[in-house]
Amino acid sequence: MIIRNWTTLLFVISIISISSALIAEHFFSLQPCELCLKQRHPYYLILICLVFVFLLKSLSKIWLYLVIQFASVYGLFYSIWHVGVENKILKGPTGCSTMLTSSESVSDLKAQILSKQVISCDEVIWSFFGISAASINTLVLLVIFIFNAIYILRNNGFKKEKSI
Repeated sequence: MIIRNWTTLLFVISIISISSALIAEHFFSLQPCELCLKQRHPYYLILICLVFVFLLKSLSKIWLYLVIQFASVYGLFYSIWHVGVENKILKGPTGCSTMLTSSESVSDLKAQILSKQVISCDEVIWSFFGISAASINTLVLLVIFIFNAIYILRNNGFKKEKSI
């Protein structure tokens, strides 16, 4: 049943994921870090692809589902990286740190302070039963990757030839 209604379910999952991130940011003032923002990109791309899937009913949509598959891989890369940074296993990107480098001039130090992000990638700003938003996002994107792969294979994969 999930695979039969995959397109609709994928649309709902993507809307809920991006909406919850935007609501947390704009209504609850939970500012995202650099990795959090990159984890939103796949959902935007998935929603754009799904609009084309809904509009182009009669055309083959394999390329759109392949783009969705690559978007989920992109999202998994950043969400797994983010989980690693939160758990102090991996190092985050340079823009994700609240640490300042040593400087000899006050103006250089001021420029560093003004250009730094307020939120560090290694700080968990929201969790649900001890599971960070990045970990939840990793699980959601993994589900999207697996079910989208199954959908692609069932609808566009190799079909067995009938024996006569």
